[in-house]
Amino acid sequence: MSGTFSQIYIQIVFAVQNRDSAIHPIWEEELYKYIAGIVRNKEQKLLAINGMPDHIHIFIGMKPSCRISDLVREIKKSSTEFIKENKFCGGKFSWQEGYGAFSYSHSHIDSVVRYILNQKEHHTRKSFQQEYIEFLRRFGIEYNEQYLFKWIE
Repeated sequence: MSGTFSQIYIQIVFAVQNRDSAIHPIWEEELYKYIAGIVRNKEQKLLAINGMPDHIHIFIGMKPSCRISDLVREIKKSSTEFIKENKFCGGKFSWQEGYGAFSYSHSHIDSVVRYILNQKEHHTRKSFQQEYIEFLRRFGIEYNEQYLFKWIE
């Protein structure tokens, strides 16, 4: 029997345009369910999704045939349309360009899921900017400040 076998676990992080606190708690669960449907329709395995009013974390078990950039593009595009069609935001809604994608081993699945599901508690102690820069440093990713998300001062 031949085939392709893999274990690829990716945490994807991206922010609302201008870091606006646009994801409201009243409808965030509907947004997460909608994004979960996108992930399933792309034949990937959603492990966790959660966020804050200004950013989102998605943890996925990915097949090697899926390109992260294509999946993120589809999530951002379709979820923006979903938010607009449902009139969840009074004004214009969009995601910032770019995203972070961080890979994990199978042994880290439970801790990453817990981390994502506890976002609201976690962010009482650490800002999104601190969190994101910590990810970049922990994963040894070189970055230029001017290409990071637009931070709210």
